[in-house]
Amino acid sequence: MEKELSLYVTHSDNKRRIDIFVSEKAKISRNLTQKLIEEGLITLNKESAKYGCRIKEGDIIHVRVPHKRDVGIEKQDIPLNIVYEDKDILVINKQRGMVVHPSAGHKDGTLVNALMYQVDDLSGIGGEDRPGIVHRLDKNTSGLLIIAKNDNAHRRLSDMFKTKTISKEYIAIIHGKLRGREGIINLPVGRNPKDRKLMAVVNGGKNAVTRWKVRKVFGDYSLVSLFPETGRTHQLRVHLKHVGNPVVGDPEYSKMDSDLFNIEGQALHAIRIAFNHPSTGKKLEFEVPIPDDIQEIIDKLESIF
Repeated sequence: MEKELSLYVTHSDNKRRIDIFVSEKAKISRNLTQKLIEEGLITLNKESAKYGCRIKEGDIIHVRVPHKRDVGIEKQDIPLNIVYEDKDILVINKQRGMVVHPSAGHKDGTLVNALMYQVDDLSGIGGEDRPGIVHRLDKNTSGLLIIAKNDNAHRRLSDMFKTKTISKEYIAIIHGKLRGREGIINLPVGRNPKDRKLMAVVNGGKNAVTRWKVRKVFGDYSLVSLFPETGRTHQLRVHLKHVGNPVVGDPEYSKMDSDLFNIEGQALHAIRIAFNHPSTGKKLEFEVPIPDDIQEIIDKLESIF
């Protein structure tokens, strides 16, 4: 049911910020308060309220909170590694093995299930089963993800991805050696005609560009940095497979693995992300450590080679 209420400002609340006042009096989150202001659902003396404005004794504030339809996503108390959070965004260090959003075969246990439990408000632009999701990582790829808490942040972040102004770096352990110390793979990626569940380098596929740089070589293996300039499904994994250097542990794109390593999924990790904050424009950059399972492989390779 939609909720409407009128709030009267007394002397004790004089000169307070409207978003803080409404959040406390209406018992809703600051993020939801901001969203209601952006959508014109909070008025101050019958005029559309402005976020952060100061109120004074005698002001009348009207708040309308639309009914929030139950989207059927179970809220689950799943631990999340939150690297950064403010009123607009979260930056999450996703663990390997976690699916980002519910889908066929993955109705729960996803990042979205965890977000629904821990975060009051998420953007709705991505759809009812993908609240807050601006971009994704594969189930068995770990690392940094940006989550949008409101539609304005979601739109601006989406535009940044489209204009390639968000910088991402991944690390991977791959089979073999790439030619040289750094380079670019510029090959189109599309659905694999032999297996529609997988991707491949195909004629007529979407433009896909990956820059790479070798960090270290260990005999028949290499530790590399990968810098995707486009965001195609499975792009990094497909590009590396196509040039003959698949990611260690990749269950879909590598048939070269041995019993030398014990890792669940591909040794691929989104280690760094940099972008301008969607509201303030401030430059943000986050980097997380190499996860333990990949570090164990590196340590083992260093002991052998």
